[in-house]
Amino acid sequence: MASTLDHLKKHTTVVADTGDFESIAAYKPQDATTNPSLILQATQKSQYARLIDSAIEDAVKEGGSTGEITERAFDYLLVNFGIEILKIVPGRVSTEVPAHLSFDTQATIAKAKHLIALYERRGVSSDRVLIKIASTWEGIEAARVLERDHNIHCNLTLLFGFPQAVAAADAGVTLISPFVGRILDYYKTQNPDVAAAGGYNGAADPGVQSVQSIYNYYKKYGYKTIVMGASFRNIDEIIELCGCDFLTISPNLLKELQDKKDEITPRLSVEKAKSADLPKITYDEKRFRWEMNEDPMATLKLSEGIRKFAEDGAKLMKTLQERVSAGRK
Repeated sequence: MASTLDHLKKHTTVVADTGDFESIAAYKPQDATTNPSLILQATQKSQYARLIDSAIEDAVKEGGSTGEITERAFDYLLVNFGIEILKIVPGRVSTEVPAHLSFDTQATIAKAKHLIALYERRGVSSDRVLIKIASTWEGIEAARVLERDHNIHCNLTLLFGFPQAVAAADAGVTLISPFVGRILDYYKTQNPDVAAAGGYNGAADPGVQSVQSIYNYYKKYGYKTIVMGASFRNIDEIIELCGCDFLTISPNLLKELQDKKDEITPRLSVEKAKSADLPKITYDEKRFRWEMNEDPMATLKLSEGIRKFAEDGAKLMKTLQERVSAGRK
């Protein structure tokens, strides 16, 4: 009997959201996404120690100070995980630019080009890699340059507000990742009574509604940018977004969907989107910053997400630096 996951795959491209690549093969996702937090979690598992060892060994061979070697090892580790994931998924892997570069357009461009060069050095085509960049104004502008001038495909992440989605599409990015669950988290915290009464369940979930509005806008105006819902808290959110271009789903929720046998039908469609009454909008930098400022949820969650990814990236960097320093004594 077909699983709910099987039914979902008929209407939506399923992506695995994890750095623990050994956990995803059974679900046969098309692509996979990673971030600093997921890579940090994966490195705590003994079976991935070889990837850390390899990253440090390759970085040490090129010489330099402890700091220089550590930074190289960090990049090599991201690519090591990406390459292992690409042995499992037939499509693409998303590899994230360090979060501390989120407000530096030129540094983001340089790091993205460097990561792609590392992949290509290992025989992986740039077509199989998406560079993940936080959806700040500076990040969106970096993605514009990468897509237009360098044919580097980008995944704009930590996307919580409609201005981010519109600006990313106008920049010609390949894919965006609106964060469904984190939007829900915000509203549950702000309005616990509504949440307790089930006011955010199913189609009333504000994270689901956010992705639906972005999807409808993109399809109405013919944008090529892929909408990939992310950061899910439960399978009901996923089911409500059946029909979305892509959904990136954690292994535990993939398992729930695989174990469930309910048939599901698309909630989103190009036909419905085309008939929606939605005005065309454009954003320059001033309007983008103002409307993000006027959205407390998007402002809070974007800054919170950047800080968390930066924190976990720093923890991973510290682990690598300790290993490098120990090896130089």
